[in-house]
Amino acid sequence: MVTEQEVEAVGRTLLDAAQPLPARFRALFTLRNVGGRAAVRCISRGFGDSSALLKHELAYCLGQMGDAAAIPALLRVLQDPRQEPMVRHEAGEALGAIGNPEVLDVLKHYSEDPVVEVAETCQLAVQRLEWLQEHGEDPGASPYLSVDPAPPAEETDVAKLRETLLDESRPLFERYRAMFALRNVGGREAALALADGLRCGSALFRHEIGYVLGQLRHEASVPALTAALRSRAESPMVRHECAEALGSIARDGCLETLRAFARDAERVVRESCEVALDMYHYERGSQLQYADGLCKLQA
Repeated sequence: MVTEQEVEAVGRTLLDAAQPLPARFRALFTLRNVGGRAAVRCISRGFGDSSALLKHELAYCLGQMGDAAAIPALLRVLQDPRQEPMVRHEAGEALGAIGNPEVLDVLKHYSEDPVVEVAETCQLAVQRLEWLQEHGEDPGASPYLSVDPAPPAEETDVAKLRETLLDESRPLFERYRAMFALRNVGGREAALALADGLRCGSALFRHEIGYVLGQLRHEASVPALTAALRSRAESPMVRHECAEALGSIARDGCLETLRAFARDAERVVRESCEVALDMYHYERGSQLQYADGLCKLQA
């Protein structure tokens, strides 16, 4: 039985800006895996940090925990224009992940936010909540143990799913459903189809592609992820997700790239590479994925 004092001790590592960022991430994932109200409180205190990457990850973890106690903190972040767009976007996605319909009106309001990534995220969150209401059930556990912003499509043919994924005339929710279906199908062809999505127009969409490729961990996606990370014209929120995907995939060729961009001019890219290098070394020594393997308390 984990005590509240033990949770608070891990929370102190999370909230200590003097700690190395990988140590703070490990503390965060520990709190996520432990769960409970004390963990939610500790994570929620971190939104005043100067690191957009850390705050983005705080919001992500609160959404994955699925605890309605996190809703007030996430609403404050979504509604705060001083927060970075990638942090506000993740707060909106987390509200959708928790699945409580009481936030529908707020999400509908921010579906028209002037920041396109925030608006698109809230549109997806609204559609996820409406899908849950219509079907009366959760789409079922992801094989990757994640709560996804859209349920996977029922289609399993990779060519058909790729066509939907890349068709920018289709609703974003439908394309996300194809994305998660491709991830669940897995394999080289699915990885290559997903990697093609890194050339699509929406930065939010490309960022999610990077995240999904990090879950899939297929080496066929390494060239496309590397190219996106290397592109100075690419959105930092996409580059950051591609860096973390390379850390998760953890093939030999990923190491040099991550080391090179650990000195990038963009702070969120720099920090993502720092965390990704920690992920890389973790993955090379463990059969567990980074975010799921840190369940021992680090008091």
